[in-house]
Amino acid sequence: MNQHKSKVSVVIPFYNCPYVDLAVESVLAQSYPDIEIIVVDDGSLLHTEKLAPYRDRIKYFHKSNGGTASALNLGIKAASGSYFAWLSADDLFHPDKIRRQMEALRSTGTSFNHTAYYYINEQGDRVSEVIKVPFPDRSQLIATMMTGCPVNGSTVLLDMDIFRTVGIFNERFLYTQDYDLWLRILPHYRWSYIEEPLLDYRIHKEMGSVIHSEAQNKEIKMVQAKHHRSLSQLLRKERGK
Repeated sequence: MNQHKSKVSVVIPFYNCPYVDLAVESVLAQSYPDIEIIVVDDGSLLHTEKLAPYRDRIKYFHKSNGGTASALNLGIKAASGSYFAWLSADDLFHPDKIRRQMEALRSTGTSFNHTAYYYINEQGDRVSEVIKVPFPDRSQLIATMMTGCPVNGSTVLLDMDIFRTVGIFNERFLYTQDYDLWLRILPHYRWSYIEEPLLDYRIHKEMGSVIHSEAQNKEIKMVQAKHHRSLSQLLRKERGK
């Protein structure tokens, strides 16, 4: 990771997703100027032609299928920016997302930021009110993270230095690699949050959380058990007990 202090590396893991060109377009449309786009093709057999018009404006990597965590990790290792953002191939950044988050990191002195978002359908229509999870204090954030993951991975922007402290995504987790990483980050770094929706999160019948919901629920329990002790200690410390 050759660091460039203002550059944001946006990693898009791609596996047979028909919306990937729209995801790339949403990053190209960002108002923040210093961005590189890294698309990691995780062994796709479908829709790879949708990336052809963008090949001179993205870094493109192809690998055999290994799951989202493995694709994200390849992207992180190939990144030259100082900041990391993840965009699922079926989601869309709003035009000011990265700019607003970089401003938030700098104004709050935090290293990790996430935002509110909308649900959209297969046609790209917004089908929800704003989905937001603000926390009045750090102890409530910790307590909530112990019971579930309200952080949408595609809303996250973080400092690459975090990976040097806590490591990258755990590739053994096929569905909860993000939740596991956030729980590893939480004891070491303070987070900031933007209540304004800056992402469109696409709900569709082919999405992994729909197809693999039972396996995902088992993994969630594994991740929670793995981190329960350290987060309980952190919560007690935060509450002054």
